[in-house]
Amino acid sequence: MIWTIIDYAIRKRKAEGSDQWQDGYPNPQVIENDIMQNAGFVLVQDGSIAAYAAIVKNQEPAYEKIQGKWLTDGDFLVVHRIAVSSEHGGGGIAGKIMGFAEAMALRQGIYSVKADTNYDNAAMLRTFDKRGYKYCGEIQIRGQFRMAFEKELAYIHGS
Repeated sequence: MIWTIIDYAIRKRKAEGSDQWQDGYPNPQVIENDIMQNAGFVLVQDGSIAAYAAIVKNQEPAYEKIQGKWLTDGDFLVVHRIAVSSEHGGGGIAGKIMGFAEAMALRQGIYSVKADTNYDNAAMLRTFDKRGYKYCGEIQIRGQFRMAFEKELAYIHGS
C-alpha cells in the first residue's frame, strides 16, 4: 500500500509537468530503507493509509551546503518523501504530517524541523506557508535545486 501511494505521487508530479521524483527516486529500496531505519511513517485516516513520509534526525548532507542560512544550528528533524494517497488529496494531510513531525521533535527536545521541495510543488509550498515554515535558501539534491524551509519550534517552559 505504501508503494502505491508513492507511485501515485510520482505519476501526479509528472502529470503536473514537474521533474521532481522523475529520476527513479524514490524507489522501493529507498522506502524499505526508511522502514528498516524506523524513519518511515504512515498517517491512517478513516481506517486506511492516507499518506507516507520519512522523518529523520540530522540526516541530510545537502542541508550543510545551503545557499542561504538556516534559522537554527542545532539538532533538527527532516521530513522527506511526503506522499498522499489519491483518495485523501487536498484534505490537509501533508499539514498533519508536518504537525506530527513537529510534535515528535519537541518530544525529543529538538526545536527545529526542516524540509525542502521543488519550486513547482504548489501543494507543499502552501503546506509550509500554512504551518509557519520560513524559506531559508536553496539546496541541491541529486543535481536539482530545491527550496529549503525551516520551522523553529517554541520551547514551552515545563513541557
